[in-house]
Amino acid sequence: VQLVESGGGLVQPGGSLRLTCAASGFNFSRYAMAWYRQAPGKERELVAQILNIILTTTYADSVKGRFTISRDDAKNTVFLQMNSLKPDDTAVYYCNCPTMNAWGKGTLVTVSS
Repeated sequence: VQLVESGGGLVQPGGSLRLTCAASGFNFSRYAMAWYRQAPGKERELVAQILNIILTTTYADSVKGRFTISRDDAKNTVFLQMNSLKPDDTAVYYCNCPTMNAWGKGTLVTVSS
């Protein structure tokens, strides 16, 4: 099982980024997927989750209305579209498959002017 994140970087407040997680080594379409983040000095927290098949999504209150999680089962990929970014969104973002307990290595998002 392998999860590889990409798309992080430095962005100004109010800007946007799109994170991508490429999955391999398991039957991706059968599992829920999630994005977590960990800011410096803080615990890792769930940002968003998307179920398989019915595609139900859930979000942390802090990102509702600004972030959108989606998936492309044909490409074994999950995305996190992040809009209206704030300095508090600065963190390492991790891709996760809850059932497989699989984690990527993370991608750093820095929101700063």
